[in-house]
Formats: sequence, structure tokens, C-alpha cells
Amino acid sequence: MRIQRHPLLSPALGTQRELLSFHYGAGKGQKIYLQASLHADELPGMLVLHHLKGLLADFEARGQIHGEVVVVPVANPIGLDQTLMHSQLGRFEFASAENFNRNYPDLAAAIQPAIEGKLGQDPVANVAVIRAAMADAIAAIKVQTELQSLRKTLTTLAFDADVVLDLHCDFEAVMHVYTETPYLDQAEPLYRHLGARAVLLAKGSGGSSFDEAMSGPWWRLAEQFAGRFPVPLSCLSATVELRGAADVYHSLAEQDAASLIAFMQHRGVLGGAAPALPAAACVPTPLAGSETLRAPHAGVIAYRRDTGEQIQAGEVVADVIDPLSDTVTPVHASVSGVLYARSFVRYATAGMDLCKVAGSVPFRSGYLLSA
Repeated sequence: MRIQRHPLLSPALGTQRELLSFHYGAGKGQKIYLQASLHADELPGMLVLHHLKGLLADFEARGQIHGEVVVVPVANPIGLDQTLMHSQLGRFEFASAENFNRNYPDLAAAIQPAIEGKLGQDPVANVAVIRAAMADAIAAIKVQTELQSLRKTLTTLAFDADVVLDLHCDFEAVMHVYTETPYLDQAEPLYRHLGARAVLLAKGSGGSSFDEAMSGPWWRLAEQFAGRFPVPLSCLSATVELRGAADVYHSLAEQDAASLIAFMQHRGVLGGAAPALPAAACVPTPLAGSETLRAPHAGVIAYRRDTGEQIQAGEVVADVIDPLSDTVTPVHASVSGVLYARSFVRYATAGMDLCKVAGSVPFRSGYLLSA
């Protein structure tokens, strides 16, 4: 195992943060990249990667890593330091108010002029051409802030991986996975080994999130050059939501680390027989079919249904209670599907997001499928 240290741009005199990456294997073969806590207050992934590192060390000692596995257990030292009155606030950077999981570089647009005349009929050679152009484009990025240097560093570590897994969590949730629709077949062993209760599919949902910035260039270039040059889908990238923010337990982390090992064995990156694929715990659904239920007014939230339960359209999922007027307003789902995430806050302000139901029929559109 090799440790690499990546200093970030210093935001102020007398300060310096760095990112650490742990590299297992010789690098000949597929590359798997895993990072945790890009939203720094989402901690289950840190514990999962702690356990995964020990397992990978054993595989490496036995000479059973057929490729390279890169692990970044703390992907956001900036957000990890944003503690206010004992509360961790790691989703948005204090300095800019930007989401740490947005605004990653558009590599497809950056490299298109450079590769136009270099592609041919050999798909393997085309992958090499594209990755070389990506490396040049990333190296040319000029950073002016610490956040920009974090984004560039993470992109540099991950862009040439065959698999990129970004480990997150929700507030209260069951295991669920976001990935781009063209990669559904590649993602199936992942979500089946993890036991995901929802798999949300989109094709360029907007916002340049980290996962889509890694996987998106490949399907976009494949479509752009369709009929002229073969471009394989060469980066399966997924956001893995490791249940809820409070689900930080050794038992769960060990289970999830073992599932990731099984997935990497399925990919042929790790030696040993891959465990049989478990039965799927859900049917993948479009992210555009996911309904977010919101509070109609301020009040106390009393949930009637729990995460992981199947909801029917028209069913009451929660009540919002105003104890001054004694108004009790039921909140109904308008789609059928699994209740895969909900807020752990029990006081709602008007319009606050309460919970999410994974419906099977698309009905949303627009930036981040918000409309």
C-alpha cells in the first residue's frame, strides 16, 4: 500500500490542509476509486473505508489485487473543519456557500477538440486517447481557491478509474444508489451486493456532481461519435447512500465493506471466487420519478410510515401539526414506491423537504430534476 499526500491551496496565512489517498495493487488492470464524506458531515462512509482498507491490505499481502484500488477515506478536509457550536456543517463551503458535490469539470466539453482527429476503430485505443486528453485538460485547470483545488485533486485521482464510488448517506434512509442510466447493467452487481432498496437512474441530472462528472463524459462522447468511432462506457460511477447519518456502526460498516469486496471480485480486480449475486432487493426506477414530500406549513412532524416501507399513491406518510391552532395536516404521497429517505428533523418550516418516495413513472424535469 502506498500513501500519497495532496496539499490543497492554502486559504489563509498559516494554514494548510491536505488530502490523503491510499493505493493498493500494482496498477496493471482495472482501477477502482472509492471516496467517502465528500459531504463532510456524512460519516458512515469513513467507517466503511476504514474496514475496507484492512481487507484490501490482506488481499495485497496475498498478491490478489489484479489492478489498482484507490481509497480516499476523508474526501473533504475543508468541510470536516466546519464545526459551529458542536454541529458539523459539511455540505456547503462556508467561504462560497457552494455545495461540495457540485461544479466538477465538464471533461467531455474540454477534450472534444483535442480528440476529434485522434480516434479510430479500436475501442481500447480510443479509451487511451480519451484518458490522455482528460489528464491534460485537468492539469491545465487553474485553481484560485481551496475548494477549487479540492475539486481538481479529487478529479485527478478518479478520472481514469473504471469504477468510481462516492460514498454518502441521507438523513434517515435505507441503502440506495444513484447512477446514470447507461450504466445500469454495470451497476447491477454493485446494488445487488449492497442490498440497495432503491436504485435511482438519471442521465445528466445537472449540477456537475462528482459521480456524473466522472461517468457522464463517456456516454456523451459515445453518443457524439456514434457511427464513426466506438467509445466504450469506461467509467461506472455511482453515489452510494449508506443509509442514514446516524448509521455509523461497526456491524453495518463491516457488512458494507464485505459487499464492496464482493463487487470488486465480481469485476475481477480482487482474487478469489466472487460470491454469488444476491437477489435484487428492488427494481431500479428513474430519479425523475422520485417524489419529495414537503411540509404544507410549519409544525411538528409525526411520521406514519418508516423508511424502507412500500407506499401507495394517496397514502398518508406524515402529519404536520400546529399545536397553537391544533391544525393537523396529513401529507399524502402521489406516487407508489419505497420510502427511501426522510428528514431526521421533527420540526418543519413551511415547504421543508420531509421524505422521498421512489416512484416508477418519470414526472420531473429540469436542473437537478427539481421541476
